[in-house]
Amino acid sequence: MNTIEKRLNELGLILPKPVAPVANYVPYVISGNQVFIAGQTSIQIDGQVIKGRLGDDLTVERGQDAARVCALNLIAQMKSACDGDLTRVKQIVKVGGFVCCNFENTAIDIPKIINGCSDLFVSVFGDAGKHARFAVGSPSLPLDCAVEIDAVVEIDN
Repeated sequence: MNTIEKRLNELGLILPKPVAPVANYVPYVISGNQVFIAGQTSIQIDGQVIKGRLGDDLTVERGQDAARVCALNLIAQMKSACDGDLTRVKQIVKVGGFVCCNFENTAIDIPKIINGCSDLFVSVFGDAGKHARFAVGSPSLPLDCAVEIDAVVEIDN
């Protein structure tokens, strides 16, 4: 078991199988030493989707849970892109987060929700998990999910 797998185990985290695309795209593209991972939604390991809209029925805490689920789905895609070896991940470069919201006094909470993903990446990858990012609100997301997050990751070839 490599160091990243050990860390996941210590944190009690189980990676899901990589989620298949729901439309005409691929889950990730490798270009040089970078992996561009398509947006991963809040589909849990049991196939259930965390749904909700911030400002209506989604709390910040539940949104952070959804963002953590997205992070696990992103790590599953990283593992696939790295032929099963997460120690090849050199740096999480950039994260883009979308939160389903109603836009009424919710802007301040959107970055807090995406922290669910950012915090998990740092817990799993240490300094290599620190990244640039954006966090924005959206009136709707695919599969009626609460959160969708994509990532750019640098890997060892």
